[in-house]
Amino acid sequence: MQERQIMSQEDVRRALARVAHEILEHNREAEDLVIVGIHTRGVHLARRIADNLAEFEGVEVPVATLDVGLYRDDLRARGQSQTKLQPTDIPMGIQGKRVVLVDDVLYTGRTIRAAMDALVDFGRPEQIQLAILLDRGHRELPIRADYVGQNLPTAIGERVKVRLIETDGTDEVALVFDDLADEDKSVSGKTSGEN
Repeated sequence: MQERQIMSQEDVRRALARVAHEILEHNREAEDLVIVGIHTRGVHLARRIADNLAEFEGVEVPVATLDVGLYRDDLRARGQSQTKLQPTDIPMGIQGKRVVLVDDVLYTGRTIRAAMDALVDFGRPEQIQLAILLDRGHRELPIRADYVGQNLPTAIGERVKVRLIETDGTDEVALVFDDLADEDKSVSGKTSGEN
């Protein structure tokens, strides 16, 4: 298996700063804004975006966490009969709020659809926006991100691996190529953390 780095630590930092600036531009009034990170890496990215918002504008935007495992429609297709659940924590509520969903990679769109289904169980937000570190294309559902750190067109057989300091000890995004012998074994071209 071979890897090629797509984003360095500095690239990740700049992308999240740009996303935070775009969120501020689009949401002039931050009082009704809630950032919701999708487990696992989306939670860490959401906290970093909130930290950027506080640094840039002195605005403290609440961060919530969301697990979408029970809302996925493709667990069997992905070879999973059960999924390990993470805690969902939305203490501030989302009724009438503008919600910014945050995740690491946008791929098929199924994780985001599941996240929207999960969110409505907690109330009816005024608006749902989507912030993504990396958009790799290949959508199966009509979902697009409002804020994108980087667009990276990929081949179906390629995989994207996001590594963050909080979970992996480093910040980077890598494109993973399977060896030719393993190419036929790749079913979905997806790595943990991709949606």
